[in-house]
Amino acid sequence: MEIYGMLAAGIVFGLGALGAGIGNGLIFSKTVEGISRQPELRGTLTATAFIGVGLVEAMPIIALVLAFMWSA
Repeated sequence: MEIYGMLAAGIVFGLGALGAGIGNGLIFSKTVEGISRQPELRGTLTATAFIGVGLVEAMPIIALVLAFMWSA
């Protein structure tokens, strides 16, 4: 039964990291697109993008905690 917990932990952490990677890519692609359309909003868009990245990066941290809980 322990092997299933380890398998679940690996899947949870892998999908959490994959989702964070996709989310970060979307955030920065839209930020670059917004800056190219309105360069005068560069500071605001960059600050908003970094806040968004911070929120997105919480997902793999939560997934890591869940992975440790399930593998123990």
